[in-house]
Amino acid sequence: MIHYDIPEPDLSPNFTIDDIHKIRYWNYERLKDATIEERMTDSQKRVDSVIKRLGLTNIERCGTVAQTV
Repeated sequence: MIHYDIPEPDLSPNFTIDDIHKIRYWNYERLKDATIEERMTDSQKRVDSVIKRLGLTNIERCGTVAQTV
């Protein structure tokens, strides 16, 4: 089960090592009870969102061309 109720961390404008720790902790808390399948699906949705936001149509990933939304 993914915990969607965990608020995203507040990050500093300079993006410090503390911000990285906040993101890692936030991600751990969100996914600590998730199954492997849920983690994979969540990761793929986030990747697809970034690809769409950047306006990419195809992206090289691990030697193959990934399918995009």
